[in-house]
Amino acid sequence: MPQIFRIAGYRVYFWSDEGKPVEPIHVHVSKGSPRENSTKIWLTKNGKTLICHNKSQIPMHELNDICDFLETQFFTIASKWQEYFDQLSFYC
Repeated sequence: MPQIFRIAGYRVYFWSDEGKPVEPIHVHVSKGSPRENSTKIWLTKNGKTLICHNKSQIPMHELNDICDFLETQFFTIASKWQEYFDQLSFYC
């Protein structure tokens, strides 16, 4: 799983097997090793974040901080997504 960032003890990464067709741009967040039941956060066209689910049960105050950080890194994440998956689409 390509790791993008580490934030306050959390890993932010892409899940390498996103299926066909590849899902719209999003990241997974978890403490420790990447896993399937991690928190999933969509990135929107306007550079905001949308929490798909919080399966990692990250406390909301921490999750809000992570989302704020991800929004400041929108262009970096989009560039890495494009480079890794060779395509870029948005959920909304």
